[in-house]
Parts: sequence; C-alpha cells; structure tokens
Amino acid sequence: MKAVYPGSFDPITLGHVDIVRRALKIVDEVVVLVTENPKKSYLFSLDERKRMVEEALRGIEGVTVESYRGLLVDYLKMKGIRLLIRGMRAVTDFEYEIQMALANKKLFPELETVFLISEERFSFLSSSLVKEVAFYGGDVSGWVPPNVVEALKEKLRRECDEDKGEGQR
Repeated sequence: MKAVYPGSFDPITLGHVDIVRRALKIVDEVVVLVTENPKKSYLFSLDERKRMVEEALRGIEGVTVESYRGLLVDYLKMKGIRLLIRGMRAVTDFEYEIQMALANKKLFPELETVFLISEERFSFLSSSLVKEVAFYGGDVSGWVPPNVVEALKEKLRRECDEDKGEGQR
C-alpha cells in the first residue's frame, strides 16, 4: 500500500524523517509530498525544499519525493492514493489536524488519514523553531539532517549579505 506524507518541510527536520521511517512500518511506499501553502511565507523555495527532502531521505527504501502546488485531495485523486500520513507533536496540533482530516474526507470520501504521534524527543520540534534558532546562530544540528544544517547556514548567510548590501545604498 502507498501513502502520502505531505508538508511544507521548510526545512525538513529529524522529526519528519522519524515519521517517514515509522510510516514505512505500516505501508510499502511513502510519497513525501512537498507542498506550498499560499498563506505561508517560506525561507526556501519549493524546489530547494524538495531537493533538501530528497537528500535527507536518500537511501531509505520505499520513499519517493514529489512536489505539488494545489489542493492536496486533487493530487491524491490524480495519483489514486487513498491514505494520508500526518504527524502530530502535541495537543496544539490536534485541532488543526482533525479539521484538515475532516475537510479532506468531505472532499475525498475514500481518503483515510493516519496520525502518527511524534516521538517524545521530537515533540517540541518544528520547522519554525529550527529557522528561528538558526537565524540567531544557534546549533540546530541535533534537530535537522546534516544537509539542512548546511542549507540553513548558506541561505541565512546570503540573506545577511543582501541585507548588508541594501544598507549601503
């Protein structure tokens, strides 16, 4: 059976990687779907996020990585996939995730959503937290794959250089 694990992955964290590995104990294949939410602003472009996810998950059998702009249920219908994997860290995720699962079910009645609860060591971890800590120069190497550490350093260095250039005009 094939399932989709969607998210913005801006950037992918070790918590996300853990959810993928655990999902593979339940299904044969996981499509990690890098998505774009028009309500969010991103540090990394869709292509950059997809490349980071591919590199972070390289070597894990049963994983494919795709990107998609649009309504998730449209992608699922197009691909003929009826199982969605979602990770939940804490009670704060619950209300949003249930709301989305019910809306998706209304739009695609054949869809089932499976929630995997984060391991305790990742229960505090979010992409937003990673970006904030990295922005202030904190060490995020225990929270994200090595390729993401490097991508964050490079992206933040470039943004800092651009800001310095604008200040000199």
